[in-house]
Amino acid sequence: MKQEILTVKSNIALASDVYKMTLGECEKPIPGQFVEIAVDGFTLRRPFCVYDYDGKNMTVLYKVLGEGTKAMSKMQSGQKADVLTGLGNGFDIEKSSKPLLIGGGLGAAPLLYLAKCFREKGIEPVLFLGAKTASELCFLSDFKDFKVYTSTDDGSEGFKGTIVDGLKNLSLDFDRFYACGSVNMLKSLPSFSDRGYISMEARMACGFGACMGCSIHTASGTKRVCKDGPIFDVKEVIFD
Repeated sequence: MKQEILTVKSNIALASDVYKMTLGECEKPIPGQFVEIAVDGFTLRRPFCVYDYDGKNMTVLYKVLGEGTKAMSKMQSGQKADVLTGLGNGFDIEKSSKPLLIGGGLGAAPLLYLAKCFREKGIEPVLFLGAKTASELCFLSDFKDFKVYTSTDDGSEGFKGTIVDGLKNLSLDFDRFYACGSVNMLKSLPSFSDRGYISMEARMACGFGACMGCSIHTASGTKRVCKDGPIFDVKEVIFD
């Protein structure tokens, strides 16, 4: 973990409630790690996955859900942001030569940078991105250089149905999957495959394991999403 004062390079609206903020300059993160951004006027920092990294600047993808992220959406280029970087444990990309990356809605947030890290190793990942409707895939153009399959519950983009139904329909060749999304999506993945890793989301007060507020149940006992995760083997997590 490192505390850094970063400059807002851009803060772009992709949809009415979805934004993409680029901050620089910072150290290179591990794919799957997260950061916590302090917002003026709010006590608790806001946690976000690293969406992208271009060698010096880091990007986060976020949705306006409350007053804190609403205030974030109004931050302008040139402003300074107090950011905790290098939080959590990232994805282990050494264990796969045929990776399948699965994102549900804004669960795609850690997958763009992950896909780029695989490509740096000479490995081309396949991605499957799903959402309730096409408008929730407003970031899709960022993935245009990769092989991407899509699904929506209403059929407005790609396969009509759930992500797991779409994955079963395709019969893709992969050795490990790497996934992020809602709890309901993640808990459905073992019916598709148990050969994979998931990025868990939780309410985080501190971001580095002190408060125990993000604890989850696993096969090896209680673990903290921020400190022991956010990446877990899908077979390890016990979904309540």
